[in-house]
Amino acid sequence: MSKVISVDPGRIKCGLLLADLDQKVVLEAKVTHHSVVVDLIREWLAEGDVKRIVLGNGTTSKSWQILLRDFAPIVLVEERGSTFRSRNRYWELWPPNILWKWCPRSLMFPPKNLDAVAALVLLEDHEKQKFSWQASKDFKILI
Repeated sequence: MSKVISVDPGRIKCGLLLADLDQKVVLEAKVTHHSVVVDLIREWLAEGDVKRIVLGNGTTSKSWQILLRDFAPIVLVEERGSTFRSRNRYWELWPPNILWKWCPRSLMFPPKNLDAVAALVLLEDHEKQKFSWQASKDFKILI
């Protein structure tokens, strides 16, 4: 199994996910305080076979590159528009119930923090392929 870590970096919180490249599936996803990111990445790396880290090139990308450069090869991905696209991707993964189905998606806001889904969008941009979501839908903020 070949794995990749994707990071949607931020000043306060970050979205992270661990995905299987062979099966195109998300194994784990978290939204976490920036101080926990390195520990979580170390934990995932200890599981083995992580090929690279996909990192959004936005807000705090430069400092994250310095922090993560010794863990695995880093691939920078254009982050512009990823938050908006993650809202649409959320509804693709978890379609709204029948009552909301006919409401325009632009008027619906997902009930979860989207940073983990934004990390998925970055990964899918890099791989040019959609991934399925096997991980828990409950990607709470860990502080």
